[in-house]
Amino acid sequence: MREFPSSVLSVRFGVFEVDLRAGELRKKGVRIRLQGQPFLLLITLLKQQGEVVTREELRRTLWPEDTFVDFDHSLGTAINKLREVLGDSAANPRFIETLPRRGYRFIAPVVVGGESEDTPVVGEAPPAKEEPATGDLAGFVHTNPTAGDQDQVEAGVRSRRPLYWKMAGFALLLLLSAAFLVLVPLRTRPSAPIRSLAVLPLENLSGDASQDYFSDGMTDELITELGQISDLRVISRTSVMTYKGAHKSLPEIARDLNVDAVVEGAVLRSGNQVRITAQLIQAVDDKHLWAKSYKGDLRDTLTLQTQVARAIAEEIRMELTPHEQAVFKNLNRVDAEAYEAYLKGRYFWNKRTAEGLKKAMDYFSQAIEMDPTYAQAYTGLADTFALMGDWEYGVLPPAEAFPKAKAAATKALALDNTLGEAHTSLAFVLDLFDWDWAAAEREYKQAVDLSPNYATAHQWYAWHLIVLGRNSEAIAEMRRAESLDPLSLIISADMADVLLVARRYDESIQQSRKTMEMDPRFAVTHYQLGQAFLQKHMYNEGIAELQKAIGFSGGNRTFRSNLAYAYAASGRRNEALEILNGLKNRSDNGFSNASEIALIYVGLGEKDQAMSWLEKAYGERSNPSVLMRPCFDPIRSDPRFQDLLHRIGLSR
Repeated sequence: MREFPSSVLSVRFGVFEVDLRAGELRKKGVRIRLQGQPFLLLITLLKQQGEVVTREELRRTLWPEDTFVDFDHSLGTAINKLREVLGDSAANPRFIETLPRRGYRFIAPVVVGGESEDTPVVGEAPPAKEEPATGDLAGFVHTNPTAGDQDQVEAGVRSRRPLYWKMAGFALLLLLSAAFLVLVPLRTRPSAPIRSLAVLPLENLSGDASQDYFSDGMTDELITELGQISDLRVISRTSVMTYKGAHKSLPEIARDLNVDAVVEGAVLRSGNQVRITAQLIQAVDDKHLWAKSYKGDLRDTLTLQTQVARAIAEEIRMELTPHEQAVFKNLNRVDAEAYEAYLKGRYFWNKRTAEGLKKAMDYFSQAIEMDPTYAQAYTGLADTFALMGDWEYGVLPPAEAFPKAKAAATKALALDNTLGEAHTSLAFVLDLFDWDWAAAEREYKQAVDLSPNYATAHQWYAWHLIVLGRNSEAIAEMRRAESLDPLSLIISADMADVLLVARRYDESIQQSRKTMEMDPRFAVTHYQLGQAFLQKHMYNEGIAELQKAIGFSGGNRTFRSNLAYAYAASGRRNEALEILNGLKNRSDNGFSNASEIALIYVGLGEKDQAMSWLEKAYGERSNPSVLMRPCFDPIRSDPRFQDLLHRIGLSR
């Protein structure tokens, strides 16, 4: 197959340009994210511009013999992706023509660019009808030359053909390295120190969307590995997943996330073989610093991830602590089937839905059954039970969910006490169910030490601090969580909630509006905003926001109880009683959420009823953080309320 000579630095067609040195596609000078098979497909077609590239040639080039994929589906996926990026159409092609049952042909004229005397140079010519280049010109030049110019160009190309073939190798290797398909690393020294980075969603190269869980899981694990470096700020999963399939340029993404560098790459799984490829790009000047590919058995996946993370740490010259060095030297193997079940569990856990949590529990349980020594699987199960018992999901009663979460987290730590996520899971249970504040504090601190970039650890630790009345520390921790996961809706909304509990209502309102800019339909945002309005006695505005929260959530009972409180506080007693009676006659999974009913009685001014329901909430082991909310201020000085706080361990 014809190759580009080393003197060729770029190839242009229409408004697009392929930079062969950087291995990237640009449109009007703006980088477009195109990698893996679609990118290599483009290069393959460009190299034989005007000629038919058969399906068999594409199979040999893009999917080597040791790669087991559904070729027809994978090729179709790559072609569709490429056409989508180019804005092309199969029915009315401007760039890629389909020849049924034969292959494809790149039909647009191209121009090559270079910096040496061996590069063909063709001047401008009068406008003419665009026709595909043919013969020796195919894959080299794009213009509309006169007949004389055409002869000169053909002669020049023929005279340089021996040099062309001799020098092709280096350029091709560099190109394929940037395209993630060979093991040749690309290294460039950073032009400025790198102290923060984002790992963008790794592309699934299997051509099978059902394998997304695998590439998403690889992304999660790489973030976790790099997140253990204390001097490096690594953006969390929630924020980077926003860019899955997006066509933003890397500098734009880096600005959005406020990072110095970006890691992007791809994953190809073929049977029990896995190839992970990655490249490191400095954001300020879109400069490629490093690219490499790693291949191994599925059982070696954790080892491959650690090798990638260690290589990135070395490239950005990050000084590691002894603990971090030990982590990167600890190359683990895992049962292949257990690891696959674990990845599926995390995939469904991240959906944050009741149904997703149930599926996650099943997959984590499968992983543990396959490998009882798999610590991360126990951590995943602990996280799942913890969310199942929280008010937002209500899948299980707290008395059932949290002991199971604690048992799983304890087992994970018994197998590997260096897992920051497991310490976080255990601390969450110690806070919300055991009410063991001192033990929870120790676990949170250890979690943050071990996994300083784990946003959830900082987020949940902030709630621990706000419950203990340490408002300034809580706000600082939530700010840290927000900096690690700047596009996380729940962390942004929780920031507004922490400000609300700290009685900083105007700042809370401002924060909620910031969250709303990311997603105006996120129910929790309207819930937080409504509460802040109520504390400023802006009842109509508060009621309107709570009504939106109920609508967007599908009738969340916590939001409904707050609406009833708002009705009661604003004098609309009958409407408050209607909601109250409905909530009292219904329980979710045997859990009445009594503290929310107590809240309505506070709004109605019925203190005895409020305290009676708070005692019931105490018996249900309800989340005590609700007691810190300003809506309970009217009964905060009541001796019964103070006694309740004392029994929970929250005496001021």
